[in-house]
Amino acid sequence: MARPTRFANAPQALGMMSFPPPSGLDMLTVHHLNNSRSQRVLWLLEELDVPYEIVRYARDPKTMLAPAELRAIHPLGKSPVVTDDGRTFAESGAIIEYLVERYGNGRLAPPPGSPERHDYTYWLHYAEGSAMPPLLLKLVALRIAHAPMPFFARPIARKIAATLQSGFVDPQIDLHLGHVDGALARSGWFVGDGFSAADIQMSFPLEAATARGGGSRYPAIARFLDTIHARPAYQRALERGGRYDLLK
Repeated sequence: MARPTRFANAPQALGMMSFPPPSGLDMLTVHHLNNSRSQRVLWLLEELDVPYEIVRYARDPKTMLAPAELRAIHPLGKSPVVTDDGRTFAESGAIIEYLVERYGNGRLAPPPGSPERHDYTYWLHYAEGSAMPPLLLKLVALRIAHAPMPFFARPIARKIAATLQSGFVDPQIDLHLGHVDGALARSGWFVGDGFSAADIQMSFPLEAATARGGGSRYPAIARFLDTIHARPAYQRALERGGRYDLLK
């Protein structure tokens, strides 16, 4: 059984949904790319105690991109992608919203119209819309700096990458981490004083920032990561999905 949360006593709050009940013919499937954000989807399903199966995909070792087979599931060929009852869902935030509405029974989200719902929606979308872009830019800059190239071009590429990082990327990452650390310092969670799906959604950018040395200076973020990593559902998701390397 999933652990209770402070939102568990509102089973009717998310009851007005347009999704039909599961047919029972097909198990929910997570199309799981190694070292990717799809790990959050596995964790959410473990928290909700929803049965699922995993179809695994491996990144191209040279490009680090997803294989072409994923485009047979979704035109963009990216992960996470979930198929459930004959339908396909992409984008982490949209998947999390769908799973919580369909299977949550009031768990892991505050009721619509409640004061905490605004914070829940904000963090659910902030993770990918605001927190991830500077982290991705940092990854691109690092790859440019270390990419194979003629020896005479290497100093130029490294100078461009270093200027991009010091002049824009790193200050932006620090700005966002300070914002997040201040929010977590209030209760240890992103929404009210209880665990929610927003915490799951926010886990990846904070793990990625910490893996690159950017999060260790923020005590509330460090405590948050220690807390979520100790959750049994998080550990079960790692066992099923496999460890992931946030530096790739």
